[in-house]
Amino acid sequence: MSAALAQRLRDAADAHREGRSHVRELDFAELLTLHGDASLAVLLLLMALVCALPIVGSGTLLSAGICVAAWAWARGNDSPTLPKRVGRIKLSEKWTGHSLEGLAMMYEQCNLWMRPRLSLWSHPRTRAVWGLWIALMAFVIFLPLPFGNVLPSVSLILLSLGWMSRDGLVLMLGIFFGVVAMAYGVVLWQVVVFGLTNMWNLLAGGLAL
Repeated sequence: MSAALAQRLRDAADAHREGRSHVRELDFAELLTLHGDASLAVLLLLMALVCALPIVGSGTLLSAGICVAAWAWARGNDSPTLPKRVGRIKLSEKWTGHSLEGLAMMYEQCNLWMRPRLSLWSHPRTRAVWGLWIALMAFVIFLPLPFGNVLPSVSLILLSLGWMSRDGLVLMLGIFFGVVAMAYGVVLWQVVVFGLTNMWNLLAGGLAL
């Protein structure tokens, strides 16, 4: 993780908070441009971050972009191509400030705690497996579950940070959050099916009377 990147985001966050920035609302493309020569991991990180925000329709739209990133990841293509529809997603002034502050803080903490370890998890030969995992998380994000975007988004954020830092422990943590996200989806689906089944039985019993 580059210290220069963390400082660049910190400067942008401070300028926005103090009113020194003329651009009060950033779109996705501008947020990516702030990262300089961004990699596919950075693009995935930003898409996952926006998915985690309470923005209506962000998960539905960005899940397609995450699937494209999954395909590129599996193929070993590390040059991000930002879909135009994704690039035009604009954050409000409030969420622009929160995003800049969150990114700056996240990169600063990464520089303190993350380091190359458990290198097998970030070996180039694992890219295809990670590509499948990213696609799976994109599917979970696409599902219309209450707060269903948060856990898979966290999984992808950790995956991106772990890959950039070559930190296998963080990659494992990303898997943990993804598994919890899938378990949440399964449990919620069972609750819905159970509720609908009981409702149908009550209706059927009432009609029989």
